[in-house]
Amino acid sequence: MAYRNGNYIAFDGLGETDPTKSDFRYYASIQAWAKGKGHDFKYVDSHDKTLAVRDTSLKATLEARIRERLAASKNIVIILSDDTRQTGSMLSYEIEKAVDTYELPLICAYTDLNQMLSPSAWSHRWPLALKDRIENGSARAIHIPFKKLALLHALTYTVHSHSLETGLHYYSLETHLKFGCVD
Repeated sequence: MAYRNGNYIAFDGLGETDPTKSDFRYYASIQAWAKGKGHDFKYVDSHDKTLAVRDTSLKATLEARIRERLAASKNIVIILSDDTRQTGSMLSYEIEKAVDTYELPLICAYTDLNQMLSPSAWSHRWPLALKDRIENGSARAIHIPFKKLALLHALTYTVHSHSLETGLHYYSLETHLKFGCVD
């Protein structure tokens, strides 16, 4: 069994091979934050723990790598944008495995928002795999804006699914203010 210290980042590739046209750009932002100066933004990228896959890889190969990476992860960040599809992407598979097999806590990070005070109001961004698991109570999640300090805090403190009681946790307005997300 792999040591579970990784942070798995999941996003909808939107069927694109050009990463600038998909939600991959948000994953690239996280990588840049980790390499940048300033805040001590550190995370262990679960994607670095296994062999890389290509867009041309067989689905079975991709799914095997996803399972290996999830098995080595302590949480999963799910990037949710207005473009995130409800079905038809590998994101649904990643969510299913993360919750059903590996019981990972979810960090749902919403792009283009400064605060997240009502996760249900943004459920139109949820893939059906996420929606179903939040509604049936099997997902344990915190919902945050896709902002550097909010994500850093969530990565640091959301390490066990038992630390979250439901799938609809979120930070208070006061906490958003501390993160500098809102004025």
